[in-house]
Amino acid sequence: MTSTASSTDTRQGPAPHDQRPSWQQRLRRFGYSAGPTSDVRDRLVPPYAEPSPRLWAAFGIPRTLADRITRWSGWGGPLLVTLVAGVMRFWHLGSPKAVIFDETYYAKDAWALVHRGFEVNWDKNANGLILKTGGHVTIPSDAAYVVHPPVGKYVIGLGELVFGFDPFGWRFMTALLGTLSVLLLCRIGRRLFRSTFLGCLAGALMAVDGLHFVMSRTSLLDGVLMFFVLAAFGCLLVDRDRAREKLAAALPADADGRVRPDAHTAETTRLGRRPWRWAAGLLLGLAIGTKWNGLYILAAFCVMAVLWDAGSRKVAGARHPYRAVLKRDTGITFLATVPVAIATYLVSWIGWILSPTDGSGGYFRNWAVTDGKGGHWTWLPACLRSLWHYEHQVYEFHVGLSSPHTYQSNPWSWIVDGRPVSYFYESPSPGTDGCPVNAGQKCAREVLALGTPMLWWAACAALLYVLWRWFFRRDWRAGAIACGVAAGYLPWFLYQERTIFFFYAVVFVPFLCLAVAMLIGAIIGPSGSTDTRRVAGATGAGVLVLLIAWNFIYFWPLYTGTAIPLDSWRSRMWLDTWV
Repeated sequence: MTSTASSTDTRQGPAPHDQRPSWQQRLRRFGYSAGPTSDVRDRLVPPYAEPSPRLWAAFGIPRTLADRITRWSGWGGPLLVTLVAGVMRFWHLGSPKAVIFDETYYAKDAWALVHRGFEVNWDKNANGLILKTGGHVTIPSDAAYVVHPPVGKYVIGLGELVFGFDPFGWRFMTALLGTLSVLLLCRIGRRLFRSTFLGCLAGALMAVDGLHFVMSRTSLLDGVLMFFVLAAFGCLLVDRDRAREKLAAALPADADGRVRPDAHTAETTRLGRRPWRWAAGLLLGLAIGTKWNGLYILAAFCVMAVLWDAGSRKVAGARHPYRAVLKRDTGITFLATVPVAIATYLVSWIGWILSPTDGSGGYFRNWAVTDGKGGHWTWLPACLRSLWHYEHQVYEFHVGLSSPHTYQSNPWSWIVDGRPVSYFYESPSPGTDGCPVNAGQKCAREVLALGTPMLWWAACAALLYVLWRWFFRRDWRAGAIACGVAAGYLPWFLYQERTIFFFYAVVFVPFLCLAVAMLIGAIIGPSGSTDTRRVAGATGAGVLVLLIAWNFIYFWPLYTGTAIPLDSWRSRMWLDTWV
């Protein structure tokens, strides 16, 4: 069965024949006949779209082979896209052989965490010594005051433990998670749109996004945060499908074998333990344990999950879906997310908690037994009181951070690639560091955290389309994409006076790619369109995708730190704010 672009619409189907409005009854005499009432199972669990038989016939592929390709494409397509993304991300991963941008913090903090359990103060000359000795340096013992939780640094440290304390080692895990996030997005897009093609397209778009690419090759925390957020979204999406499958199985069938909505079943059916929702809670806890803005995403995803549950019960026939959700689903939604996320966050501090309290452990570890004596909270364990004090100090730091920085930017400019961040820049002379001997002048060698411009500018239009689909067509898929973008983007408008950077936007890049994929699906047109419409739509969509791919290739030297003549570098500075 082939599904159309609106196959996941949750609106009620046509009324049965005996309940038709009078105007429909009158139109019957002119040959009008309403379509058959749809089976509610297909609305609760829509089928996946399959390629048209005419497509296989055009390529001369036999039906049996076509069925086999379709069956395996659900995993084969995403794995192929992921393979290409992985090759690009691991290609010369150790270059530049330097400590670029904030790697100066996170690479060294990660090395200290996996060895001591807490961050330490490094000598100002440590970077050069680490690169010169291949990472064979003594780890200091003085605790350092750091302002981000430990999960992301533990992730980076895992790569360092396996591959060494060098650029390849501290970038390995971010490259791995960046590659796996492409696989996740392909599968998420496939499930969201019920289309393997659109799912793989979304993943391919993220594979050629410059910001995602650069963040996958740099040991910063935001790429790790993006992975956990995307994985949590995927878990909630699977949970939604599983819950709807259980509702569909519980609904009674009529004499014709057709499943119809039933209010009693829809309002009383329990949906089980919902393990995917618990997994989402764990992943959101890891996201918060990487950077605190994961808290906003936790709140947004919890609201989204409740709305999904209400929509599912409404489609199944519930007269009071929100009351049913309050009785049957809200408790498990809360327990599986908020307490699990908090517990995961606390466990992530275990290295700091187990460090000594005699002043030689983690920063502020001994606060409860020194400056924090007395008060109304002495009944709490000393480690929790010390941790609370530490977190309060970190919060004060974050809200008051306003030191000017060359590459800081206002979130209003993010969506149009207004102010990218230069992670690394040098001007090698001809014949050195990859600069051609015949360059005639110095070259430019830069790693620029810049989203692929054509993709981000197309995403501006795609977001408008998504909002239109959500508001006027009640398309839950558009609402889910909008939620992902809003949760990662809108909170930064509360801190416009802070020193913030464009690369924070990587957390919602997957949802921008889903939005563009949804727009491209609309450009191509639904399966019932005429051949002329589909050919025109496919041509327009193909041109857009090729422009995005070309744009990524054009900016490849700026993403990888490849030396190019200075004139070539200037020709890529399309906006004055990029310099």
